[in-house]
Amino acid sequence: MTDVQAVRTAEAGTGAARAVVARGLFAGPTSDTPDDLYAEVRRGRAERRRHHVRVGAFSHVSTNTYFGRFSASYWQRWATAGEVRFEGRIRGTGRILLRASDTNGVPRTLAVHDVDSEDVALSATLDRFLDGGGLWVEVLTDDEELVLSDTRWTVAAPATDRRTSLVVCTHNRPVDCLTTLRAILDDADALGVLDRVVVVDQGSDRVADQPRWAEVAEAFGSRLSYLLQGNLGGAGGFTRGLYELVEDAADPHTDVLLMDDDVRCEPEVVVRLAGFARHTAVPTIVGAQMLNLLHPTQVIAGAEKADFVELACGRRPEGAVGESDVTGYFPDGTKNVQDRRVDADYNGWWACLIPAEVVRRIGYPLPFFFQWDDVEYGYRARAHGFPTVTLPGAGLWHADFQWKDWDDWRRYFNHRNAMITAALHSDFPVRGIHKTLRDHFARYLLGMNYGLAATLVKAVDDFLAGPEVLADGGVSAAFTVQEERRRYSETTLHDVHDVPGLSSVEMPIVRAGYEPSRPALVKLKRAVQQATGRVPHRGGLVGSGEAHWWHVSLFDRVAVVDAGENGVRLRRRDPEHLTALTRESVRVLWRFAREGSAAAQRWRDAQGALTDAASWRRLFGLDEG
Repeated sequence: MTDVQAVRTAEAGTGAARAVVARGLFAGPTSDTPDDLYAEVRRGRAERRRHHVRVGAFSHVSTNTYFGRFSASYWQRWATAGEVRFEGRIRGTGRILLRASDTNGVPRTLAVHDVDSEDVALSATLDRFLDGGGLWVEVLTDDEELVLSDTRWTVAAPATDRRTSLVVCTHNRPVDCLTTLRAILDDADALGVLDRVVVVDQGSDRVADQPRWAEVAEAFGSRLSYLLQGNLGGAGGFTRGLYELVEDAADPHTDVLLMDDDVRCEPEVVVRLAGFARHTAVPTIVGAQMLNLLHPTQVIAGAEKADFVELACGRRPEGAVGESDVTGYFPDGTKNVQDRRVDADYNGWWACLIPAEVVRRIGYPLPFFFQWDDVEYGYRARAHGFPTVTLPGAGLWHADFQWKDWDDWRRYFNHRNAMITAALHSDFPVRGIHKTLRDHFARYLLGMNYGLAATLVKAVDDFLAGPEVLADGGVSAAFTVQEERRRYSETTLHDVHDVPGLSSVEMPIVRAGYEPSRPALVKLKRAVQQATGRVPHRGGLVGSGEAHWWHVSLFDRVAVVDAGENGVRLRRRDPEHLTALTRESVRVLWRFAREGSAAAQRWRDAQGALTDAASWRRLFGLDEG
């Protein structure tokens, strides 16, 4: 029987302790979670349940799946354990195979065990997985059924154990937050891993005002801390939790697991991230992968990095899978189970574990409000010798990014914080970044995204203004940007049946052509058309996926479907906005070319002061009174 709460199992007769670092699960935490993420029925029939699988006669079940595998390559590369054991309980007769793969997904058999109602333990040495590969088990039956239950992957327990605590940051999502907390509570093994749970509530719709709160708080008991503070964004909420756990930690060996409030939580992520972190050779940031909430078998990326010239995050390192179905197969017949090991530069904070040693060495996150705070912290840790590992098979579900529209006030923080991060963690090539900004302005203006262009103007101005713009943690900037964007009508979402100035018959679907092969010439042509009003289309409707600048700029008025597909935004050609914002973009680009390097140096000089505990105590209001 698994005892994850103690994180140790004793071997009979030896007294040696083993740590449970992953459980073998055969179904998800909710009924709408696809079972094929956990176990695959290769032949015959099987009944998959959370903690057991009933394999029918003449059947074959494999755990060579997203949650069913043990990430052997990552353990060999980053952890100190030299051996792993699969343990489980068998009722019935059949055959258990311990299988392994290499970086190319080619399988091999490590052990075969014929079983008859007994406990099983199959061991593998972690010595042939450095480039890639994983471990899993397969169950085969003959003329009788077999039940496999209480399965887990164990390694030798570390000499020095570590505590793991959870931080959930929430803002006006009280029901989502309670659902996430309830998911942890309902899983005794995941709950047993946690030393403390800190909920940082920054909203006006309080979690503690919900009817179910008292029940949840009572169940967590003394390990729960509920903190109220003003809205400092995700960066401020997570940092408050880090601060409470690191500054007040009696045990120096503490890991802090940050988790979003609006995820569909797979509690196993707690077990796997904590188990891996306890065995790493050096303190390591360990992150979970994000699966799409609306498309639950899709992972967004195997690992991520940033491009500081393009001011873009979410890029894939060489060899990492992109957004794809992890239950699917590649054309060569191998399964999309991320056999190739890849290195991550950072991990998103939908679920990410940070050791206290990292915080004590490099400081706290920057007061970014949100966007790029996780990226910057990962690169800063890397510069100080602390790696980030994105662990396959440790995942949870988060709202699909593709269903969030780019034309949003939060884009200010995306642009500004990207420039700050580039200043801190690259040589800040002003010429290359200038070109990126120029391209952004061109696309926004030609696509009649006037509010987005104004948002970018403020982002560049505030980057050039220097570190003082972070004095209040981004609160005033969030308010100012939202107010500024109200001046531009295309930032408003409309019902498709009530679009001002466009009747239904004036909104025929107009499909986009191919991407221009000579974009510079097309931009010039579209600029003339937009300025003079000599555009081919007076009205129409364009789908979200086809709202490219070269297409939208062909219209005088066009309804563009929002990425969430619950309404449209009306983009209208406006010569006054076009002229004024073109001037503003030229002005701010000229400033960036002249002042960008000096501004980058000011950000570097201020990094220590912005990320130390004293700066955050002031933002939290802990120095008052």
